[in-house]
Amino acid sequence: MPRHVFFSFDYDDVWRASIIRNAHVVEGRARAGFHDASVWEKAKRKDDEAIMRMIADALHGTSVTAVLIGPRTTFSRWVNYEIEASIYRGNGLLGVYIDGVPDAGGRTSRRGRPPTKLLAAKAPCYAYDRRRFADWVEQAAVRAGRPKMKKQSSWWF
Repeated sequence: MPRHVFFSFDYDDVWRASIIRNAHVVEGRARAGFHDASVWEKAKRKDDEAIMRMIADALHGTSVTAVLIGPRTTFSRWVNYEIEASIYRGNGLLGVYIDGVPDAGGRTSRRGRPPTKLLAAKAPCYAYDRRRFADWVEQAAVRAGRPKMKKQSSWWF
C-alpha cells in the first residue's frame, strides 16, 4: 500500500505547492489531500466548519502530512489547524522549506519559519529536494508507527 501524502501549505504558496506536487515526487492516489484553487476558493466563501470538513475529508486515508514552509506559513491559521488534525489522526509529519522553488513570476522567496506546532511535534524540516522527498515521507511514516515499506520502484510510496 502506498504512502498517501497530505500537503499543508499557506494559500499564497499554491503555485510552489503545485510545482512540488507535479514534480512526480508523489504518484497516483498518493497525491491525496492536495486541493486545487477552485476547491479552496469555494470553501473559503462558506464558513469555518466547511473548511474544517474539507480538511478532514482530505486527510482521510493519508499517512503523512508534508508541511510546505513558505514565508508566511508560520502565521497561517489553517496550516496550524491541519497540523493539529494530522497529529490527532496519527499522521507522520515533516516540514519542507520551499524558498528555493520559484513562484508564478519565477521568483524565489526568503526562507520562512516552521509553524510552532510543527516544531512542538519534533518534525524534521528539510530544504526541498525532489530526489529525497520519498525517503523523507517514508521516514515520517515510520516515526509515526507505520510499518516500513519495501522499496519496489522509483515511485514507491
